[in-house]
Amino acid sequence: LIKVTLTRDRKMDHTSPRLVAPGEIITRETGFMRGHGTYSDGDDKLVASVAGVVERVNKLICVRPFKTRYNGEIGDVVVGRVTEVQQKRWKIETFSRLDSVLLLSAINLPGGILRRRSAQDELMMRELLKESDLISAEVQQIFSDGALSLHTRSMKYGKLGKGILVQVSPSLVKRCKNHMHNLMCGASIILGNNGYVWISPLVVEHDLSSRATEETPSTNEQPVSREDRETMGRLRNCIVALAKQKVLLYDTSIQYTYDASLKYEVKELLNPEVIKEITETAQQMETN
Repeated sequence: LIKVTLTRDRKMDHTSPRLVAPGEIITRETGFMRGHGTYSDGDDKLVASVAGVVERVNKLICVRPFKTRYNGEIGDVVVGRVTEVQQKRWKIETFSRLDSVLLLSAINLPGGILRRRSAQDELMMRELLKESDLISAEVQQIFSDGALSLHTRSMKYGKLGKGILVQVSPSLVKRCKNHMHNLMCGASIILGNNGYVWISPLVVEHDLSSRATEETPSTNEQPVSREDRETMGRLRNCIVALAKQKVLLYDTSIQYTYDASLKYEVKELLNPEVIKEITETAQQMETN
């Protein structure tokens, strides 16, 4: 008994997103360019190499995978952790395939002094940043091997103080003009393009300027109040809820979810039924 299955060639549908599995034929049409997540089998067929969503830009076809490491772009805002102090540089973990690099010449010196880095500065590197420190930075350059070069020359970047770190998929962080927000709920967030979200007490202008004039931010010197800790904990659970529902993260979606969660206790926000309710309510509030 021979079972024959007839399949119809699928043409590119540009109106709705299309999910593909590895080895699935995307199109047999000619004239398309092969992008990331695709390959050609030699018979003018474009085949998916990963599971994900087919995306098309003019004649370029690529597949955006569901789960992937962070692929950095110049200008991205990232949150990372120092893993190693080397000669004139720090190694930073940013959820990319390779550790990112922060050069000694790419940071603000204490006091905001602009000068060439000396041997004395190199000896004091651990006083500036040491292993396990968290930083916010911007992608300045991408090396030929794919590693990212970061910089913290702006006052809004630098070593992070007290707060909560939440990790989500990088694909869930919406690309916006600004990734640092002071929310109306009374907390500050940094939405790293690499999927690391930093939640901290409200940052005021004095705290930003202190990063350029002191070795450590002034927020390290002050204890976090119980009210701020509760706000940050609620915000953390709201971000986790949005990530579980695969909703894009940006300031508006997070604020609306926070508002919808106020009728529940912080610990109740991890209940699957509550997660579904508050995220749906937030989406309705956003569309109205």
